[in-house]
Amino acid sequence: MRTAAFKSYKNGYYNFWFENGEELAFEEVHPRVLKQYDLQNDESLIDKDFRITFIEAGDDDNPIYVVQSLKPI
Repeated sequence: MRTAAFKSYKNGYYNFWFENGEELAFEEVHPRVLKQYDLQNDESLIDKDFRITFIEAGDDDNPIYVVQSLKPI
């Protein structure tokens, strides 16, 4: 788990900024997470810090980052 702040949902990507300054755009979020947090529409979640777990799927040429869990801090 790492710490990241949710920044936006734009053009089909969920954008998070990590504690080390790295920004990562996630193409997918586990449906269980989307049931808990309406990342597409709830503006109160912007800049909220979470403990985030994610996986890298796809292949080396086209990685896909998938959020597996979010826990608010």
